[in-house]
Amino acid sequence: MNLEIGAKALLTTNNWFYAPDGKSYSAVFGTIKAVRSSEDTLGVRTNAKSTNWYVEIGNMTIAGCQIFYAVRTDECNLETAEGWSANAEHGVNVYEKPSPIYNADK
Repeated sequence: MNLEIGAKALLTTNNWFYAPDGKSYSAVFGTIKAVRSSEDTLGVRTNAKSTNWYVEIGNMTIAGCQIFYAVRTDECNLETAEGWSANAEHGVNVYEKPSPIYNADK
């Protein structure tokens, strides 16, 4: 899959990140605006031990080295998600949790 400029995509990341709304997410959904070098993004040329490319998606930028999966899609379910926990004493506890996907096109 190419990160095509103008297309919508769902990018999952290696680590949780803070989005502009101040909450933590592990994925971002939005319109790809640009794929840039570190020099264009940060104003400095990074060395081989740092990421050297970034994806501008919606209202945020993700380091290329943090992208785990990239899915080209026009739609994404951003509603609450089902979570669960289990232990020997109480069995399985199912609960509702906020979506782990940030909508960068808001």
